[in-house]
Amino acid sequence: MATAARALLSAALGSCTRAAGSRFSGLGIGGQRQRTVCQRFPVWHSQRVLYCSSRLVTSDDVTVAYQNGLPVLSLNLPSRRERCQFTLRPISDSVGIFLKQLQAEDKGIDRVAIYTLDGIRIAASTGIDILLLDDFNLVINDVTHHVQPPKKESLTHEDTETMNDVKILVQKLFTALHIEEHQLQKEQELQRRMEELNAEIEPLEKVKLELARRAEKRSSWVLWGGMAFMATQFGILARLTWWEYSWDIMEPVTYFITYGTAMAMYAYFVVTRQEYIYPDAKDRQYLHFFHTAAQKTKFDIEKYNQLKDAIVQAELDLKRLRDPLQLHLPIRPVSDQE
Repeated sequence: MATAARALLSAALGSCTRAAGSRFSGLGIGGQRQRTVCQRFPVWHSQRVLYCSSRLVTSDDVTVAYQNGLPVLSLNLPSRRERCQFTLRPISDSVGIFLKQLQAEDKGIDRVAIYTLDGIRIAASTGIDILLLDDFNLVINDVTHHVQPPKKESLTHEDTETMNDVKILVQKLFTALHIEEHQLQKEQELQRRMEELNAEIEPLEKVKLELARRAEKRSSWVLWGGMAFMATQFGILARLTWWEYSWDIMEPVTYFITYGTAMAMYAYFVVTRQEYIYPDAKDRQYLHFFHTAAQKTKFDIEKYNQLKDAIVQAELDLKRLRDPLQLHLPIRPVSDQE
């Protein structure tokens, strides 16, 4: 009886112990979960700090290198995360053109600007050659990229002279290879121009020859008329001197006739500003008749003179083009007789 009672008591104590153990084990699991939550919070906080620091991008993300003599800027586009290269032209491009190219390539770029290392914004009108002289910061959507362009090495005096020699050599080579083609092309152009000018002036030339013939004929009539007037005057004076009157009476008359002729010549000089010389007087009379006839026939003298000047200039250019110095031919030596 006593043995059975001790066995029953020990069984009851064992069940209580297992129940208590099961409760304590549950409390242990809960504590472990609480510690896990506490450990995850610092990890989440550290991830947030890393996200904030990713906006400061090193210079490896944006690089500038020279390819075929032109600077090439490479960077990762923010929207597609693709690497893209932009070829910059230092002479013709500016900062504004480069920024527009960036926005056109990636529509996700809302704001883009370039600043100096001191935080001063660089104007859009600044040339690329000036921009690449120093380091700068490229800001894309509040993300700053530090860019370090490669430094250009300055040319020495010997290198500059070598480049000048190469340029001169290339120019001479180009001239030697293309001089004949250029000469032939230029000669054909001048000949074609002369043909066009001659075709345009041909109808005017016919009218001008007809007007010149008429003016020459009328000026010849004036010369012969002056000769006839002088002969008639001589005959009248001779008749009056030896037949009608005596020399004593006609001498004052001839004096006043001579003085009147001198006054007429002086009046001619006052009007024309030219001395009364027979060839000049004849040419002046010829031009007077020619211009009078040209006005009647509506002949365009100004256009004719322009065409004649153009033809003379074309002939002069063609003669200069065929000069031995232009053709690089040996010059004819000057003989002793010359």
